Amino acid sequence: MRFPNRKLHTAVHGEHSEARANFQNPFVHELRFTPMQKLKIAVMTVTLFPVRLLFAAFMMLLAWPFAFVATVGRSEDAVEPLSWWRWLVDLVLKAIMRAMWFSGGFHWIRVKGRPALPSEAPFLTMAPHSSYFDAIPVTMMMASIVMKAESKDIPVWGTLIKFIRPMFVSRSDQDSRKKTVEEIRRRACSAGEWPQIMIFPEGTCTNRSCLIAFKPGAFIPGVPVQPVVLRYPNEMDTISWTWQGPGAFEILWLTLCQLHNSIEIEYLPTYTPSEEEKKDPALFASNVRRIMAKALGVPIIDYSFEDCQLAMAKGPLRLPRHTCLLEFARLVRCLGLKKRVTDEVLHDEAIRARQMSGKRLDVQAFARYLNHPMTEAVQDIFSLFEENGVMDVKEYVTALSVVCRPFRYLDTIKLAFMMFEAQEDGAVVEDELATILKTVLGVEEFAVVDLFRAIDCQDKGKITYGDFCGFMKKCPDFVEQYHCLHDSTPRHSPSESRPSTNGFCGDFSPKELNHHRTEHSKKQD
Repeated sequence: MRFPNRKLHTAVHGEHSEARANFQNPFVHELRFTPMQKLKIAVMTVTLFPVRLLFAAFMMLLAWPFAFVATVGRSEDAVEPLSWWRWLVDLVLKAIMRAMWFSGGFHWIRVKGRPALPSEAPFLTMAPHSSYFDAIPVTMMMASIVMKAESKDIPVWGTLIKFIRPMFVSRSDQDSRKKTVEEIRRRACSAGEWPQIMIFPEGTCTNRSCLIAFKPGAFIPGVPVQPVVLRYPNEMDTISWTWQGPGAFEILWLTLCQLHNSIEIEYLPTYTPSEEEKKDPALFASNVRRIMAKALGVPIIDYSFEDCQLAMAKGPLRLPRHTCLLEFARLVRCLGLKKRVTDEVLHDEAIRARQMSGKRLDVQAFARYLNHPMTEAVQDIFSLFEENGVMDVKEYVTALSVVCRPFRYLDTIKLAFMMFEAQEDGAVVEDELATILKTVLGVEEFAVVDLFRAIDCQDKGKITYGDFCGFMKKCPDFVEQYHCLHDSTPRHSPSESRPSTNGFCGDFSPKELNHHRTEHSKKQD
């Protein structure tokens, strides 16, 4: 697989850039340190880190009684005039939070632009969302946010966030999202009586290499919004907390070990939607995202939270950093091909592909195979698999299985073997194994010679699905051990499960995906 031969729009002075040349998986973050940086971190770990950690914890505990007193007896459903003593508590809490960030190395917070008044812009849309350190502007303004309902029960932290009057989303309540949208609309139309709502419309954390698709929640009311962009211009990016990469505590540890951490907050001019945008929240969100991308100088890529599942998948066949499957998943979602795809549908598609007896399709035949009119997205999917103007449908079905069942890689391998194997003995040859693994990982090159020889210990020139699974159990790190991937496609160790990579968006949590991942892993054992 390889990236389509099309250009990716970047909102930087109307320029274009090749997606293939500059692509970075937004859900992966890799840290590499020089020996000198490692020595510095080691020294800071035993000197500065414990002091900063204790002081930050002390500041959190110090803030708790103020927040507790200010929330006692306050109605959560109705806005009340800000009394003088609550106004004073607000100032005290801002000062305590600023001291906490200062102790963490954020000595200077550079602010550009002017924050809009609540009556001018009920919403502040912030991007890119990359870390829990994005809470810095939240604590500076004490703006409301959208959070998981479970967050309010966390000791100390739950009391602090109640003070800013957040909107809680409950996964156990089927109508929770609908109620949240209604509450957002109610607050947005209060003529500035409620505190401003600060929303991270990406809905999940990325490594800030691009702006992924914005969720429409903040744009449904059709009221003016103020875009706010965040930058962390540090020598080392110890801030980003993504789906693959350092875990929550490791990010905290590495960041507190830096002498100084920089953050820039830029308030862009308030964006007032047109009548067309008021009727179409997706268009409203897209136009705001384009303005923010231009200010940041990063590309716009229509990946979404759903694509995080691909980055989360663990096991021997976890995806490399520069996989094409994220682009494939985006295109499949764009064409609606992922809807109603079940195990039975994939099995039927595999049989259909096998019955084509190796017949390769050109782009027109592929469009007919999909039963879809010829569009740019169809051409892009075709170009992912195209070789000399034609493609093998078996590769498309294999890739579709990966993106629809990201945690069930063995099921995908079994499906691929069923399509490629010879009828008489159910085995595949070396070139066919290379094609299967290239497609499953979404890479253009996969060195399979040494791997195939290791699996084919009897030198038969072919292997079965059972042979491959048996070898994979004995050698789960075979991709690294046999140097199968080219140096330009580094792999990453999967990060540990964490409660949430997006504390400010209650709609999404890795916990939900971990549940499905556990179920699927049990089935495959």
